[in-house]
Amino acid sequence: MIPSRLFLTSGVGVHREKLQSFELALRDAGIERYNLVRVSSILPPGCKIISRAAGSKLLSPGEVVFCVLSQNASNERNRLIAASIGVAIPKDKGQYGYLSEHHSFGQTENVAGNYAEDLAASMLASTLGIEYDEDICYDEKREIWRLSGKIVKTRNITKSAVVGKDGRWTTVVAAAVMIP
Repeated sequence: MIPSRLFLTSGVGVHREKLQSFELALRDAGIERYNLVRVSSILPPGCKIISRAAGSKLLSPGEVVFCVLSQNASNERNRLIAASIGVAIPKDKGQYGYLSEHHSFGQTENVAGNYAEDLAASMLASTLGIEYDEDICYDEKREIWRLSGKIVKTRNITKSAVVGKDGRWTTVVAAAVMIP
């Protein structure tokens, strides 16, 4: 089975129980009704990214659904948490791309999202033989990849949250949900 479409989604949940906060994060992301199976980070060749609403219409409750899932949770008061999925799409539609999952503490949504994009694009660049210095900043790498003409697009979906003063479990999720 090779997925032909996928959608990106994210969510946050807060509850006194860790498991329930995870369930609430999945609900917020709109994917709680599926049996999620985590897979690694390959974006199939020609796989089209569609909206969450369109993707949800193609799936049924209880269906086994493959996804790349990032999650993070904490009950430490005032702790900033983030979960992110990065996407790197090659120009050649016959070539596979990459999805990356990143979860962190202390990173804003923007920082975590850029990091996840960088991870996905770096994996794709190394597969495509694009040379770059790993120690340069993401913006410089992005320019190298753009000039190579081999990576057409990067993007991310990220959710961050700050654990409340009450110390209830807070969970964030980000997912790339695959549709056959």
